[in-house]
Amino acid sequence: MTDPYKVLGVGRSASDEDIKTAYRNLAKKYHPDRYDKDPAMAELASEKMQEINSAYDAIMEERKGGGSGSQYNGASSSNYYDVRQLIKAGRITDAEEILNGVPAGSRSAEWFFLKGSILYSRGWLEEAYNHFSRACQMDPNNTEYRAALNQIVSQRGGIHTGGYQTNPNMARGCSGCDVCSTLICADCCCECMGGDLIRCC
Repeated sequence: MTDPYKVLGVGRSASDEDIKTAYRNLAKKYHPDRYDKDPAMAELASEKMQEINSAYDAIMEERKGGGSGSQYNGASSSNYYDVRQLIKAGRITDAEEILNGVPAGSRSAEWFFLKGSILYSRGWLEEAYNHFSRACQMDPNNTEYRAALNQIVSQRGGIHTGGYQTNPNMARGCSGCDVCSTLICADCCCECMGGDLIRCC
């Protein structure tokens, strides 16, 4: 196997931050979407991205030594440790850049879960639901993926619980029914006091 440090263009003594920076720079450079007008180049870029992802994963696994693990939902064997840390830190764009660099054929259940997490944090519930569903189909016994799917199913049904939440700063919304009910109640109160908030009723 090719030396993963050579693939990323860093020395063995490089810090974790230097390795992450090198990885991100290469992921931007070889992102297949940059070559969408040249199918041959896009294919080469996709192969290079696979090599870069494998090298990065190998280095991170080696440095973790299998012992330190992730503090993000207990996913110590994650192939996307860096992405999880970026999401946890609220660096959604950086996390998405890395995920988007993964070739379509290499996208695992965890990839779909993390992409869904990013979509969820942006409030794109339908797309997030589709990604969480795909993650659960690919790995039906994963409780982390199932919790995320259950949370979004509850939200889509207008039930807002305090369960799964990727970004704790994300505001919780309310459904259209909540808004209508509130307006009707406010109108009734206004009419009792001689006013009229909604003139048509």
